[in-house]
Amino acid sequence: MRVHHLDCGPMRPFGGRLIDGEGSVLRRARMVCHCLLIETESGLVLVDSGIGTEDSDPARTSLPKAFRMLMNPQLDPATTAVAQVRRLGFDPADVRHVVLTHLDLDHAGGLRDFPQAKVHVHGPELRAATGSSDMRYRKAQWAHGPDWAVHDDRSGQDWFGFEAVRELDGLPEEILLVPLVGHTTGHVGVAVDAGERWLLHAGDAYFWQGEMSQPPHCPPALRAFQRAMAVDDRARLNNQGRLRDLARAIDVISAHDPVGFDSHVRALS
Repeated sequence: MRVHHLDCGPMRPFGGRLIDGEGSVLRRARMVCHCLLIETESGLVLVDSGIGTEDSDPARTSLPKAFRMLMNPQLDPATTAVAQVRRLGFDPADVRHVVLTHLDLDHAGGLRDFPQAKVHVHGPELRAATGSSDMRYRKAQWAHGPDWAVHDDRSGQDWFGFEAVRELDGLPEEILLVPLVGHTTGHVGVAVDAGERWLLHAGDAYFWQGEMSQPPHCPPALRAFQRAMAVDDRARLNNQGRLRDLARAIDVISAHDPVGFDSHVRALS
């Protein structure tokens, strides 16, 4: 399987080094929406969908004003997953499956661009999102009625010390769903056997590469933001510790860390 690394929602919030650890606090920080496009024998698989076409249009966006002011997403249709799929030479209809780490607005926005795809989501996450009025979930992003594949079974295999890891119906056995609750109620990671080494997209289980170091460290504003957004901060921090141990054996990436994103793009160039 070939894996492409896509930034499907660049963001430039104020705060500089308080958020990304670089330069002045007066500059705009850099964050990404790191999605994966996986080529399989049965079609393309998209891991997370970033900010989609409708949300990139100021006249149609479902992104709340508070999010746009705080995170300053660069609303450019050229950065959407569907546009990048086309630039790689694929037909968007070839994206047969979308696997979501969670349903936050910057992860599920591209669902409308792939209405024919089966959308894999953890059951607790889907129930939390559809039953919530929280700003983090935008029901317009799935108002088209996706073909949900809801994964609820708590049984599964052990994988590098993580329990209840499961394969996904219709997908190769090299793609696994890994429970990583904490940031949201049903947050998961998505593991991909990329050949020589496993790759784990850990979603928003952590935000910055320093959190995978020993000892872990994180810019203060970003640390506070993660704490504020977590539905279970103790579980989030516990999973970060497990991911630090795991990062010795496999490649672990997060959704918003630009350093990890750049290193994988360079490795493929």
